[in-house]
Amino acid sequence: MFKNKKYPNDKIPSKELDKNKIERVSEKIENIRIAEHMEMVSNPKKIIYMNFVAGLARGLGMGIGFTVLAGIVIYLLRSWVNLPYIGKIVADLLDIIDGYR
Repeated sequence: MFKNKKYPNDKIPSKELDKNKIERVSEKIENIRIAEHMEMVSNPKKIIYMNFVAGLARGLGMGIGFTVLAGIVIYLLRSWVNLPYIGKIVADLLDIIDGYR
């Protein structure tokens, strides 16, 4: 059996064993990442598909985010309608928006 110079009696502390296990798992994960990257590079259809799905997700997220933000802004603007100058501007803006409905 392999003799360890640091621990000659084959009694390796559990911390060392845990560290070795973590290092091995880390190496395996890194190898898997490299293999996935090589598979992606060698398969352009998969890259196109992944980018398409990512673009759809980004677009959907931006659309929902803008809708929520616009709703909040319109809600706040409606509460300011009582202010003299801002109220007139907001009322005109709301008339324009209602005209498109």
